Amino acid sequence: MVAPAARLDYWVGAICEAFLEMDCSSREAPTFDGVLVSLALETLSVNQVRASTQDVYRTPSGIARSRQLPFYLIGQAESAWHVRQDGQVAHLRPGDVALVDSARPYELHFPEGVNCVSLQLPRAWVGQWLEQAEAHGPRVAGRDQGWGQSLGALAVQLARDPASAQALPPALLSDHLGALLGAALEPARKPSPSGTSGLHARLCALLRTRIDQPGVSAQVLAREAGVSLRTLHRAFAAHGSTFAGTLRQLRLIRAGELLRRPQLAHVAVAEIGRRCGFSDPSHFARAFQRAMGVPPGQWRRGG
Repeated sequence: MVAPAARLDYWVGAICEAFLEMDCSSREAPTFDGVLVSLALETLSVNQVRASTQDVYRTPSGIARSRQLPFYLIGQAESAWHVRQDGQVAHLRPGDVALVDSARPYELHFPEGVNCVSLQLPRAWVGQWLEQAEAHGPRVAGRDQGWGQSLGALAVQLARDPASAQALPPALLSDHLGALLGAALEPARKPSPSGTSGLHARLCALLRTRIDQPGVSAQVLAREAGVSLRTLHRAFAAHGSTFAGTLRQLRLIRAGELLRRPQLAHVAVAEIGRRCGFSDPSHFARAFQRAMGVPPGQWRRGG
C-alpha cells in the first residue's frame, strides 16, 4: 500500500513508466486514487485509466526525456474534460475523442475525475491512416458527427472494458480503428458516385472469394485491388461501412446460406462457421445470433 501523502507522486511515476514523461497535479492530492490497466495488442496499446481529478502536463523537458513519441487517442466514458495543444483548446463531452501528438507539449484537464481510454498509436501507424498526421492542435471527433459516432462508441467501450479489444484479431482491430480514425478526422471529399461504387463493388467481390480465409487483411485486399490502404478504407466509408464490418457481414450471409442447404444438413454448425472464416465456434454463434436474431441451429431448422 502507498501512503496517502505519496499517492500522487507514485501515480506520476507509474504513468511515466507505462506511457511517457509527464507532470501531474490534483486538487485531491491528499486522497488521490487511481488504477491503470494496459493491454498491448501488437503495434497498438489499449490503456484504461480510472483516477481522481487531475491535470496532466506534457512539457518540453518531458518530451526531451522520452524514448518514443507516439500519438494518443483519448476518450472519456462518463464526464467532460478538455485538452490544450498549440494554443488551441478543445472541450470534450463523454463519447468525444481527441487525437494528441506527444511530440508537442499539451495539457489534459479532468475536472470531474478520469474514466478514459488512452490508445497509444505509433507515429508510422497514424501516418498510414491520416494525410495530415502532424496537423497542429488537438484533433477532435464528436460523438454526434459522422464517423465520430462509431469512433466515440468504440472508445467508450474500451474505457469501460479494455479486454473487449481482444474479441478481434489484433490486425483486424488495427484496421478497424485506423479506418474509423481516418473517416472521422479526415472525411473524404465527395467522390464521383460511379467511381466509388465501382471500387466498392470490386472490393466486395474480392472479399467474397476469401470468406473462408481467417487471416484476410485490408492490406492484402488493397494490394490485390491495386489501390492504397487509405483508398480502400475510404471506399468502404463512402458506403457507410468499414472493411471489418463488411467482411463480417459477408461471412454471416454466406453462413446463413450454407446452413439452409439440405445437402449440408449433416455438417456441424461449427464446421459451417469455420468454412466461413470463423475459427472460434462460440464467437461464430454469438455473431450469427446478433446479426440474424436466432442461433445458427435454429436458423438451420427454418426458425
